[in-house]
Amino acid sequence: MSTILISTASITIISGLFAVLLTIADRTINNYGEVKLIINDDKEFTVEGGSSLLSTLMAEKIFIPSACGGKGTCGYCKVQILEGGGPVLATETPFMTAEELADNVRLSCQCKVKEDIRIQIPEELFNVKELEVVVEEIVDLTDVIKKLRFKLPEGEEFNFKPGQYVQLKAPLYEGNEEEVYRAYSIASSPTVKGYIELIIGFVPEGIATTYVHHHLNIGDKASINGPFGDFYYHDNDREMVMVAVGTGVAPILSLLNYMKTNGIKRKATFYFGAKTPEDLFMLDYFKELEETLYDFKFVPTLSRVKDEDNWQGEKGRVNNAIEKYVL
Repeated sequence: MSTILISTASITIISGLFAVLLTIADRTINNYGEVKLIINDDKEFTVEGGSSLLSTLMAEKIFIPSACGGKGTCGYCKVQILEGGGPVLATETPFMTAEELADNVRLSCQCKVKEDIRIQIPEELFNVKELEVVVEEIVDLTDVIKKLRFKLPEGEEFNFKPGQYVQLKAPLYEGNEEEVYRAYSIASSPTVKGYIELIIGFVPEGIATTYVHHHLNIGDKASINGPFGDFYYHDNDREMVMVAVGTGVAPILSLLNYMKTNGIKRKATFYFGAKTPEDLFMLDYFKELEETLYDFKFVPTLSRVKDEDNWQGEKGRVNNAIEKYVL
């Protein structure tokens, strides 16, 4: 058994090294030169070949939604390739339907621009803005979660729907040798002008979260682009059941603030899950919303409660509370 495990590990290591060598060879040996990028048959760019389609578009200030920052794990950065782009990769097919594969829809982060390429993207993506913002306020919500307020450029309009997200650029810093973008939901309401707020948790060795938690200070400039996302408020009379843990509260907060500002009368319940009391935040604010919002109920739930916590609320996983109140 140990021989098999060692052999398997050896193969894994060799395969990983081989993949790295191929990547290095592709970047250093292959010189694709300049190629043409044609978008929606009415926009043409001359670009340097060799990078991913996602990065190439970003360099031309055309931002495709990518919640994972181009790692190929979210499946959001889909574009239709009409010419060029090479064959579909195995890393893409899990995110595609049969219809999308038939239409040659690809993940732009996985598709390399090695030749002239013609693509189709939704027209609304041309309206996505890139803005230079300034950090106006940083609040520690917990030991590992911060709420940041970013001041927008003077006179700049940034229109979004409650629940949508932006992509924040993490620039070069000590220990990080490449610029990356990461997606974060907007926590503020679109009715508030002049700034947006994000809630960002620290992830060990996370490029963007390390930048936010250890390098970004009040007064610093930052770059965002957006808005993106289909998770936003839809105006109807149906009861709203909202569930979040940790930083997932951000889009919920945007939705609730939007409802409060606009005096929306709609039944809503928010289930906020956490492990310990220290992991919960903004409790007073959500309880205040119970008094000001029409038919709103706030249900915080803890999964790891100790006797000394003297917790009087719901206990267990957040789905247990949902089953108790909804099902």
